[in-house]
Amino acid sequence: MRLKSVKKILQRAIVFFLVFNASQLKAQNSNRVITTGVPFLMITPDARAAGMGELGVATSADTYSQQWNPAKYVFASSETSIGISYTPYLSKLVDDIFLGNINYYKKLNERSAWATSLRYFSLGDIQFNELIGGSIVDQGYERPTELTLDLSYALKLSEQISMAVAGRYIRSDLKITTDADTSSANSLGIDIATYFESSVFDLGTKEGLFRSGLTISNIGPRLNYDIGGQKNFIPTNLKLGFGLDLIYDDTNRLGIYTEFNKLLVPTPVAVYDTNARFMGYQQPDIDFLSGIFTSFSDAPDGLSEELSEITMALGFEYRFQDSFSLRSGFFNENQNKGSRRYLTMGAGFDLNFIEIDISYLFSASNVRNPLENTLRFSVALQLDSTAASPIDSSTGTAAQ
Repeated sequence: MRLKSVKKILQRAIVFFLVFNASQLKAQNSNRVITTGVPFLMITPDARAAGMGELGVATSADTYSQQWNPAKYVFASSETSIGISYTPYLSKLVDDIFLGNINYYKKLNERSAWATSLRYFSLGDIQFNELIGGSIVDQGYERPTELTLDLSYALKLSEQISMAVAGRYIRSDLKITTDADTSSANSLGIDIATYFESSVFDLGTKEGLFRSGLTISNIGPRLNYDIGGQKNFIPTNLKLGFGLDLIYDDTNRLGIYTEFNKLLVPTPVAVYDTNARFMGYQQPDIDFLSGIFTSFSDAPDGLSEELSEITMALGFEYRFQDSFSLRSGFFNENQNKGSRRYLTMGAGFDLNFIEIDISYLFSASNVRNPLENTLRFSVALQLDSTAASPIDSSTGTAAQ
């Protein structure tokens, strides 16, 4: 007898388990945690952002801006760059689950830039068995994977404002090949982003530079993991960020950043059986556009619950001689909406046009974080021959 249910059990377990500790919350009816398909899209892919509390909408432009705000690319100090990052996942339990990321961008001129990136998430080797005559027989291994391929275009509307659009192909290959009724889940996502970067202004005895950014990412159709099965929303996000650089002199600069994020996905609603018995919470079966608009006012407890669905991040970055950086940050999520709460720290080194970033995460919640005590790495190579200065005197903007 083949274990027919293993496919659905595996797929649901994987999707549920990866939604950042949702499966570890206390079983209370008040916990209406919003879940989505392909939750790996919410994992911070680069070590610089990860070291600052996992934010990046309103920080200075870098190679990995594609995942945060592609409108920043037109303000980048380098003409072209390529970056590779690696994030181990659940590293305290297994050693073959990871997120890999490759980014490339190129400035076409002073007003426009394009970028592309590939994110690859491997869920490691999973063994499958068949029950024959009361004995378990090894049926081999599968390696479920998920990936996205992005392409973006950014345009500077003025000396201080830019906008960008990005398209994203999403593929979630959680199928088990021994079952004939399985198929990979595919979808498309659209990002819309805007970015503002001021000129340098006087701020007491020092100078300052203000940044802000707004993005709506992953606007797209729901995923269908099983033929005829329930569809899953992709993690459509609204992010708003602000940043202030305090420029002490040509070699010392401190950046202070904050960011707010809300999932534009419906809040789960109570489900009852035919006898009016409470069965739990489930997201409504509506299309993704309706889900985006209703997500602002569908929380059963009203405005207070809507506000509890907003996460907040605070980050700091100190740069010395534009060649060494120290970073720290804090991320907070309501305990009834995921209970992610952690401190981060990181460092960066610029060595002859090669940038190396590392970060580390400390959980501040009673819920374990899959990335707790995990070291993350990013490397970026500046492919143009011009060196960046801390402050570009021609534009008055800060280099990355």
